[in-house]
Amino acid sequence: MKSKFCIVKTKIPYLKIHSTSSTMPAPDMVDGKLFGSRCAIEGVSIKGLFAFLVLSLLLPSGATTSSKSVTCHKTCLCASNIVSCSKMNLTSIPMAFPRYTAVLDLSFNQISKLKAEWTPVKLSMLHSLLLSHNGLTFLSSEAFLYVTRLRYLDLSSNGLKILEEFIFEPLEHLEVLLLYNNYISQIDRTAFSSLNSLQKLYLSQNQIQRFPLELVKERNRLEKLTLLDVSTNRLKLLPIQELQVLPAWIKNGLYFHNNPLPCSCELYSMLARWHRQELSSATDFRDDHTCLLPGTQKEKALTLELNKVHLNCSAVTILDEEAYLEQFIRLGCDTRQRYMLKSWVLPGNVQLSSGNQSSRVLSDGSLQVGPITLEDSGIYTCYAVGESFNETLYVTVLVHNATQAGGQEGMKTAYTTLVGCLASAMMVLIYLYLTPCSCICCPGQGLDKRAPGDSLHSSILSVSPTHEDTGPEGGGGEGGAFDKPPFNRHVTYLDPKGLLEQNGRLSPCGEEDEEWQEEDRGRQEQRRKSDAGSLSSVYSDTPIVV
Repeated sequence: MKSKFCIVKTKIPYLKIHSTSSTMPAPDMVDGKLFGSRCAIEGVSIKGLFAFLVLSLLLPSGATTSSKSVTCHKTCLCASNIVSCSKMNLTSIPMAFPRYTAVLDLSFNQISKLKAEWTPVKLSMLHSLLLSHNGLTFLSSEAFLYVTRLRYLDLSSNGLKILEEFIFEPLEHLEVLLLYNNYISQIDRTAFSSLNSLQKLYLSQNQIQRFPLELVKERNRLEKLTLLDVSTNRLKLLPIQELQVLPAWIKNGLYFHNNPLPCSCELYSMLARWHRQELSSATDFRDDHTCLLPGTQKEKALTLELNKVHLNCSAVTILDEEAYLEQFIRLGCDTRQRYMLKSWVLPGNVQLSSGNQSSRVLSDGSLQVGPITLEDSGIYTCYAVGESFNETLYVTVLVHNATQAGGQEGMKTAYTTLVGCLASAMMVLIYLYLTPCSCICCPGQGLDKRAPGDSLHSSILSVSPTHEDTGPEGGGGEGGAFDKPPFNRHVTYLDPKGLLEQNGRLSPCGEEDEEWQEEDRGRQEQRRKSDAGSLSSVYSDTPIVV
């Protein structure tokens, strides 16, 4: 039987050709002609062939024969919703990933830029994107517009240097961000501001010089962030005061070891407290917490040993809670894990019941005690139960046998007494030195020498050795008990009017001029011979004898 063949004048790359003879081989394509015996084209007419040709010309070339399209088992490996293109020597990201892709691994390639159009379609199912070890140096501000459902992003071990503002803004569902082992030296303060779901941020092994306090500070921090790794960078200063007041669940995941921090007792005190609380950031890397000693050589020392050898820092002790009678106090249960179920046991191993009027557990797990009595002294125990581990914390309360208001009254009394003493001393000084006087020494207050009785205002008493009575009988030649006194006694009777002018004080003038003394010498000699018993005081007839 003579074999027959049919000729189709078209160049179709592939059609289902079925030979009517089971003994003949499959037809071959030669110059656009199909050869074979009694061939038939199933379900294809001339019009159908023409339509197929038109569709093949209208379809985009990338959808059929592009080398950039994803081809499982050739360009990438596909396993269900996982697409792995790792270690394929790719210089650009392939196009047209399946829409159902949940995990995309592009690590260990040579992709240097992540452009905005790296995926033309929205991958709403993608939750993990791995781009580590690519030499990536550029991130477009629109690179994550089509992958907003990401929860895990790995950009580690690349060449990134700067994180610009709002670079990760579309990733509001991101939980883990890996940026370690890059060359990052500048981080804009708004780079992570929109990552409200972020839990873990790895920034170690970079060139960061500023601690990103805005990520953990009370009012600006990311609420769900439990791990921040800034170890092995170039930090030279830590905000120690701000870090000390952070809750334990943040400090537990705050890693800052292997940084060129200067040694200080403040740094030692903070780290020692964290170590006593058994926080992971202090205990897991105990030997990696080093600092630079003062001096030109910049020697390294273990931070937790500064109290022994180098700086002689004081040992850290955790102080007990102190309270006064009738006071209200709040005892915190500062656990290393954030969300834990907390319960309290009172001193004497007394279980806290709902009928207890003086102690109650607040919404954040802390215990409020008050009004305080002496029986409230003792050790309070907090039991915390979490998903990964449990904790037990002890708080000792010391109650003083006094009210806080009583202590304040004592301080007020002491202060009032001190102020009264100072005021009295000031009044005495004013009385002694600032009272107006009418003596000759005061400026503009000269006295008339010829006025009678002016000599009485010169002084009250005058004591001088006797020069006139040198004879054995005295100057008057009469003997008696008062003929040989060792000193010349001057007696002065003061005028009451003058006393009022002097305000009861001695005249400040200690010396008198010679003319004044010569004018009154006669009167003084006359009074010198008077009876010593007739001396009078200022306001009485009682004499003053010196």
